[in-house]
Amino acid sequence: MMQDSAENVALGALTWLATDQALFEVFLGSTGASVDDVKERAADPQFLAGVLEFILMDDDWVVACCDTLNLSYENLGHARQALPGGDLPNWT
Repeated sequence: MMQDSAENVALGALTWLATDQALFEVFLGSTGASVDDVKERAADPQFLAGVLEFILMDDDWVVACCDTLNLSYENLGHARQALPGGDLPNWT
C-alpha cells in the first residue's frame, strides 16, 4: 500500500474513532492528545500511524472499524506498515 492510500485509510479510521465517544475518550487518555491536537494533526502521517496502532490493539475495534469503512480486516495493518515507523518486524 502506498503512503497516500494509507493516510486515507487512517483518516477514515480516525473518523470512525471520533464517532465512538467512549472509545475516543480512551484514545485521548492513552495518547495524551486533546481534541485540538487531533484537529491540528489529522493530516500528520506520524499521528495517523498512532491512530492505527491504537485501533490495532483490539481485534473488536479492528473488526468494527473495518466493517464500518467496508475494508478487509488486513487493511488497517497494511496501512500502518505504509506509514512512518511501520516497517518494524512483525513477530506474530
